[in-house]
Amino acid sequence: MTTTHKIGITQIILGNASLDETLNLCEEAGYEAVELTFRDGKDLHPNMTDSELADAARRCGDAGVEIASVISASPKGGGGNLLSTDPDQREHGVLRVRRSCEIAEALGAGATLLHPGALPQEGTYDDAWNALCGSLKELAPVAEESQCAVGVENVWNKFLLSPREMRQLIDEVGSEWIGAYLDTANMMAYGYTEQWIRALGTRIKRVHFKDFKRGPHAWTRLMDGDTDWAGVMAELRAAGYSAPVIHEVGGSRDDHIETARRMRRIVAL
Repeated sequence: MTTTHKIGITQIILGNASLDETLNLCEEAGYEAVELTFRDGKDLHPNMTDSELADAARRCGDAGVEIASVISASPKGGGGNLLSTDPDQREHGVLRVRRSCEIAEALGAGATLLHPGALPQEGTYDDAWNALCGSLKELAPVAEESQCAVGVENVWNKFLLSPREMRQLIDEVGSEWIGAYLDTANMMAYGYTEQWIRALGTRIKRVHFKDFKRGPHAWTRLMDGDTDWAGVMAELRAAGYSAPVIHEVGGSRDDHIETARRMRRIVAL
């Protein structure tokens, strides 16, 4: 029997929308899950107290919206770069992920998204690999203690350009709490989403839905690009992926409502 996934939206594309505004959108559009962002200047920020985080979790629960994952800035501001040759940048990046794991644990989110940073021109590819791998090994016990999977996202950062590399990195770290946060479109300029899913399998901790048109080399609305959504859903099910799918497609409120409709069609394929 075909099973469907909860659909959700990330606050990444909602700017400084408050938690209440986000939950209101979820109610109107029918989103069942949300990815929360914690940044300075927002009502959700990295230095929230335990009681404030408990209140945020309660409000999501009362709205019937699952907190699928979180993204936090460092409590000292900024985000660092885990690929950098600068140890201060890497330390700052580790601090950011530590705080993300703490927040996820308080909210019962179960996962955090990790943008590892941009590949620097100085140094070598191996230097960046070893820097990221070392930081992830340092963070693995933190992730396990927090029961928060750290999902390394495939992003346009000149690094981890193939599913084989992503799989090798995760396996080298050697922790079930360090995996991939799969973006379904970020590899489409040079690869195939289905191959990434087949290669990564159970290493996939969370999924962002996006779409991409190869000809004009442009992002599109879901189902308007080149993504084989039936194939993507078949591969996700074959991999045993059962967590929510979260979209990261910008637009107006009406666009987000329409995107929810399209997501319901996709997960039913």
